[in-house]
Amino acid sequence: MKITVKDGTEIYYKDWGTGQPLVFHHGWPLSGDDWDAQMMFFLEKGYRVIAHDRRGHGRSSQGSIGHDMDTYAADVAELAEFLDLKDAIHIGHSTGGGEVIRYIAKYGKNRVAKAVLISAVTPIMLKSDTNPDGVPIAVLDEIRLNTATNRPQFFQDFTIPFYGYNREGAKISQGIRDNWWRQGMMGGIKAHYDGIKAFSEFDFTEDLKSVEIPVLVLHGEDDQVVPYAISGPKAAKLLKNGKLISYPGFPHGMPTTEAATINADILAFIQS
Repeated sequence: MKITVKDGTEIYYKDWGTGQPLVFHHGWPLSGDDWDAQMMFFLEKGYRVIAHDRRGHGRSSQGSIGHDMDTYAADVAELAEFLDLKDAIHIGHSTGGGEVIRYIAKYGKNRVAKAVLISAVTPIMLKSDTNPDGVPIAVLDEIRLNTATNRPQFFQDFTIPFYGYNREGAKISQGIRDNWWRQGMMGGIKAHYDGIKAFSEFDFTEDLKSVEIPVLVLHGEDDQVVPYAISGPKAAKLLKNGKLISYPGFPHGMPTTEAATINADILAFIQS
């Protein structure tokens, strides 16, 4: 299914089941399909599960504009209004975690009951004088260059650190790697290129401080994409009602590789 938002962009979404709505926000450069393990699990638990493809990603329009955090949040607001979501729980992975917090802070206060941030880019990734532990711009520029000039191969290579497949004893799933690549290559290169700035340079500090609902922060301590020390603990500290669960050895892509653990912890939080 698709909705057309105010600038004419078509946003694709899946909407299954009935009950309290859970809205899933995917990471860069993926699609709503990255939530398969959660959509099936929570559907069977009696929830209504919704996952959209961010503009420029997956099956949504591949326009050249609007690939920034404010527009991502505005798109979510239009989708939530169109579906008339109330008492919703928004769950975001990586870039999607930033999208969740920006949406709630700007638009979602009356529609959202709780939120979950998984391996999220909050509060800010980019290294600066005020964020000395952050990711250097040179690292992000390399991701930009590879996305712009070498995307098919770069996306294959990126799955290795994403899922911790470069760690000793890792059980590598070629199917998971192929599915990541499939999702990535469905999206538009311009959206992916611009999205790097969106996920790495946006400062969510004030958004995090302003959110009053319960927020569960889940982060793997062996995250090689969004390092644990600069994200999970800092985001949880800024939240008025935040709870942090950290996982020794878990990778960035833990909703897929560690779905049983992640799903159980989200369910406990939802039901608490």
